[in-house]
Amino acid sequence: MTSNFTRDQELVALTYLAKPDLLTQAMMERRWADVATTVSFAETDAPVSLASTDPRLYRQIRDNITRFYLRGGGALSLEKLRQLAESSQLPSRPSLPVSSGPSPSEPALSASSTSGIN
Repeated sequence: MTSNFTRDQELVALTYLAKPDLLTQAMMERRWADVATTVSFAETDAPVSLASTDPRLYRQIRDNITRFYLRGGGALSLEKLRQLAESSQLPSRPSLPVSSGPSPSEPALSASSTSGIN
């Protein structure tokens, strides 16, 4: 298949179209780039050249895209999904440094102080 998608994007889109529950999960987990890739893939449709080279795969992709639209996929705005994907990739506020041990002001827990914990 020749397309404007990378192989990874193609695999994500094909998987989400074949298994709509995974697309729902991606939306719940706010993986907007994957959702946008799937919507974009569905909008571009299966390559017509695939109909002659691999008719079974072409039919399967077409059926999955049809099912995507019947389940409400047409209501998803590709532009909005891309905006969400871009905004979620922006660096967030810096995280606090992770301490490798107790600070000098905090006493370290010894084995005897934790042995009473069940």
